[in-house]
Amino acid sequence: MVATPAVDAASAVEGAWGSGIIPAMGVLRFDNVSKQYPGGHAALSDVSFAIDAGEMVFITGHSGAGKSTLLRLVHLSERPSRGAVLFAERNLLKVRGRRVALHRREVGVVFQDHRLLSDRSVAENVALPLILRGVRRGEIAKRVRAVLERLSLGDRERALPGQLSAGEQQRVGIARALVGEPSLLVADEPTGNLDPTLSSEIMALFAALPERGTSVLVASHDLALVKRMRKRVLVLDQGRLADDIRPEDLADG
Repeated sequence: MVATPAVDAASAVEGAWGSGIIPAMGVLRFDNVSKQYPGGHAALSDVSFAIDAGEMVFITGHSGAGKSTLLRLVHLSERPSRGAVLFAERNLLKVRGRRVALHRREVGVVFQDHRLLSDRSVAENVALPLILRGVRRGEIAKRVRAVLERLSLGDRERALPGQLSAGEQQRVGIARALVGEPSLLVADEPTGNLDPTLSSEIMALFAALPERGTSVLVASHDLALVKRMRKRVLVLDQGRLADDIRPEDLADG
């Protein structure tokens, strides 16, 4: 089941209201998005899909399929060559200058390699996004404590990254991404370096986020894990959206 291009937002909303159905607020939409790099390599070609608020979605595909490029477009680390990426119906192509930083406050990012500051404590690493925003010190302390407790890291706030296990380091990265209360969390192969037990634990944390108001988009090549999660799956193949699989259509096993 290949995703069809999204219709015009205004028309869709008007049609939904006209039929007596209140439309769901979309958090992210790709409209015929292509990304081509110098030299002619097409990382993405005419990709279209939409993610609703409160939805958890996986992106899968072989190495080089375009998963990481897609996530970078969401975070504005890259710009599309053609098409439009819309976040809360805002065209990201028009987001420039200081507004880029404002957009990134709404998108939490979890990296496979954690990217923690080795000379800063767990609490200091998690607090960094709030410090950069100029949030008051008392509010920072309150929010950092709350997110660390939520991720079972309350007793590790003074530890340095080198004193943590791989699973704890990944949870610190997730805490840092969540402390700003983003409306969307994107994660690039977040379980790539973890054993199956830790991978399942991290995915359970992600699965609980939508009911707290954060939509989740995860790039993963672990097909077995993706199937177990029973969430919607976008399949990329050589930069194209090859399939858009709903949870009820996922094969068992």
